[in-house]
Amino acid sequence: MTKNITSTRLEKTPVAREEPRWPWLTAGYAPLRLLAGAVSAAAAALIMFSAPTYYLWMVRIGVTEWSYVLVVLALLPLLPGWRRSRGGRIAGVLGLGAALLALTPLLQAALVARELPAQLDHSFGAVPTRAITGAAPRQAPLVALDMLRGIASPPVRERSLVYVTRGSQQLGLDLYQPLAAQDAAPVVLIIHGGSWQSGDSTQLPALNSYLAARGYAVAAINYRHAPKYPFPAARDDVLAALAYLKRNAGDLGLDSQRIVLLGRSAGGQLALLVAYTAGDPAIRGAISFYAPADMRYGYANPVNPAVLDSRAVLSDYLGGSPDQAGAAYDAASPINFVGPTTPPTLLVHGGSDDLVQLEQSERLDARLAAADRLHLLLYLPWATHGGDANFSGPSGQLSTYAVERFLAAAMR
Repeated sequence: MTKNITSTRLEKTPVAREEPRWPWLTAGYAPLRLLAGAVSAAAAALIMFSAPTYYLWMVRIGVTEWSYVLVVLALLPLLPGWRRSRGGRIAGVLGLGAALLALTPLLQAALVARELPAQLDHSFGAVPTRAITGAAPRQAPLVALDMLRGIASPPVRERSLVYVTRGSQQLGLDLYQPLAAQDAAPVVLIIHGGSWQSGDSTQLPALNSYLAARGYAVAAINYRHAPKYPFPAARDDVLAALAYLKRNAGDLGLDSQRIVLLGRSAGGQLALLVAYTAGDPAIRGAISFYAPADMRYGYANPVNPAVLDSRAVLSDYLGGSPDQAGAAYDAASPINFVGPTTPPTLLVHGGSDDLVQLEQSERLDARLAAADRLHLLLYLPWATHGGDANFSGPSGQLSTYAVERFLAAAMR
């Protein structure tokens, strides 16, 4: 008996492929991984190398002071699936390298933070920092969580005042004070940067509010700019602002006998110069962020002109080259006026400054040491010019801690 067997063809029903929830998980997105890896690597390279142009200097501030953000972005190419293609693997290597480079500012900052309290104690003495209710001082030089959440500070009172009139031009200052009533407050006079040609009193206001919340009166001033008003116009404006604050100290709630000058870049030069030459015992100290201290040295050793034409800047400010205006170069150089009465000095300078050479602060540091004056150079190896623009970043935190400690010692 023969059995008929009928073969049946089984047809497979096509199964729809589900698209991955995250496109980065597929090898097909290797070009995007490559783009992210390449951009991260290029940005991270600015941590190691000088900025070739002015705009890349500004990018470099972001890369060095927000490097913790760059770490996260650089690791995106390493999301699962990066090994599935050659492009993905290349992207992963680029991203990993960029992430490791981006960690270097944080590691360097941690090393600086470890030594900073002892350095401040040695230079200025162990003095309790100033604080008022609800506004505690920094308890540590560097707090990782503060980079993400920011540095909290209560609100303060702000008002704008005119301190002098030059012809038809009114020069003003922004006065920051605590909301709560208190005794006459010691004064921190802030002088903005901008190559003596630009900028104003609103520059980087976070530190102003922070200090005011902790019991200081902070006066951020405007001054006349070069080349229309060359040296000594800006210096004379700083002196006029000092005279105004002292003259009106009673009405404004200020302590006219406890004043510290703080300036950034060009403003740092003015702060140092006035503190060293005014002969005013009310000036208890000077704080300089990445400022030139020797004008002749600056002219002889210019920075990359694609970033800043420093010789042109000095010529506009001082009325020509050293051969043409040598007396102005000498009179504007704080390093020439260090002596037995020079007040305590805090210098803050980055090891990767693209606009003002670190040597400027190092030379002044050596001169202050030779004169046996109280001082400290806070050296930030990774930082470029303007690194404190991120108030809660590595440079911002470390410099704020140092400023607080310095003010407490100088104002006691």
